[in-house]
Amino acid sequence: MIMELTLTTPALLFSSISLIMLAYTNRFLAYANTIRNLHTAYKQDPSKIIKAQIVNLRKRLYLTRSMQIFGITSLLLCVLSMFFIYIQQEFIAVWIFGLALILLIISLALLIWEIQISVRALELHLQDIEA
Repeated sequence: MIMELTLTTPALLFSSISLIMLAYTNRFLAYANTIRNLHTAYKQDPSKIIKAQIVNLRKRLYLTRSMQIFGITSLLLCVLSMFFIYIQQEFIAVWIFGLALILLIISLALLIWEIQISVRALELHLQDIEA
């Protein structure tokens, strides 16, 4: 049994994915600014806390890149799905749309992972304050 897919179904994800991509881009820009500040701080005082923050930020930066790639690919597949609906290839469109949803799920799962790493980074600051 194949579900019926109309042009509006993949189009519904456009606004969601666009907002998610905006949030990912903002995270990326915040990391870039933080990395520049940590670079300056590390050159002045190469402490273990700053080194740990740098390691943590590297992981988060690569995760954010992966989140962006999966999100953008999901959006691209939504557009491709709409194209296949337009040329009346519904069977292919359904499978491409399903793949787009899976990629969006992966992107959001990576976001959860990145948030957990972010909390660990803040814990380093709290430990430094408490010490």
